[in-house]
Amino acid sequence: MKDIAGALSRFPRTRLLHLPTPLEPMERLGKELGLSRLVVKRDDCTGLAAGGNKTRKLEYEVGAALAQEADTVITTGAIQSNHCRQTAGLAARMGLCCHLVLQHAVADAPSEYLNSGNVLLDRMLGAVIHEIAAPEPASGSNEGEDAVAAMSDAEAMEEVAEKLKSEGAKPYIIKIGASTALGALGYAECAAELAAQAEADGGPLEFVVHATGSCGTQAGLVAGFKALGAPTKVVGVAVSGERQDVRQAIVKSLAQETLQLLGSHAEVDDDDVIVEGGYVGAGYGLFGEEVRCAVSTAARKEALLIEPVYTGKAMAGLIDLARKGRFDRDARIAYLHTGGLPGLFAYAGEMSR
Repeated sequence: MKDIAGALSRFPRTRLLHLPTPLEPMERLGKELGLSRLVVKRDDCTGLAAGGNKTRKLEYEVGAALAQEADTVITTGAIQSNHCRQTAGLAARMGLCCHLVLQHAVADAPSEYLNSGNVLLDRMLGAVIHEIAAPEPASGSNEGEDAVAAMSDAEAMEEVAEKLKSEGAKPYIIKIGASTALGALGYAECAAELAAQAEADGGPLEFVVHATGSCGTQAGLVAGFKALGAPTKVVGVAVSGERQDVRQAIVKSLAQETLQLLGSHAEVDDDDVIVEGGYVGAGYGLFGEEVRCAVSTAARKEALLIEPVYTGKAMAGLIDLARKGRFDRDARIAYLHTGGLPGLFAYAGEMSR
């Protein structure tokens, strides 16, 4: 399958992205890591409400909402959710009401976490905010903390939706991270975009390294490269959860669903899904010196501004894997910058230690 654009044209979509996002060399960081062909895909430059990866997925989810004549979107995430901020931005641009179910996923969070960064922008963008407590992990659960949290958030979103319906609204619920097969189409398109950019500037990519949380970005990339028949391997650096085999299974299933939407007959194998779970630290939204160092290194070597929850852990993974010899020196590797800069300011105290 070569015509991903043609397959995507069948789906309703809002078109607000600044595309293609740049693919830039990272020569100074590459030299430090012993990598001669390291580049960064700047999906922090997607344009809407401070940018980020979720907008690619939201174009399809909000397109579906508008096709169903919804007047309200509801979604969920942590207090400092990049996804929620981009959802609020897209809703504002399209004239939709936006309700956000924000979970207190970080215990004993300081005031700057609760009131600045993404949540400040949520309020500025006009979102209605519903705050809920983080759920307790289910005893004996083998689904990982992301799946447990998503279930609780889903119930809360349904409650909000039912109340809005009783008031005459037409709500559309967007799953956490917009991580559905429909949303993942946005990253199938990104895979095609990356493949074309790389081919025009030195040949195919061997690896794409990025942060993986709710799995939609990784699933879309895997599906896109499989549909194209490209050799690129997608390395997801997990940002939460202890059971990365569970995350791998979710990515595989979601990637296969995405291929079906594309009309591709390709099959996702276990070897196509790579999840590195060694950089989670103490959990979601928590990090240590390794991540602080990675965030500072990206800034000082490449003027690349990342944050510690997602992109910082992905950068820590890239740095460590490179130093352990995981990549050949001449391998063409892209670090996918998925955005999230507003969240950095919510961690000002932690980052200044």
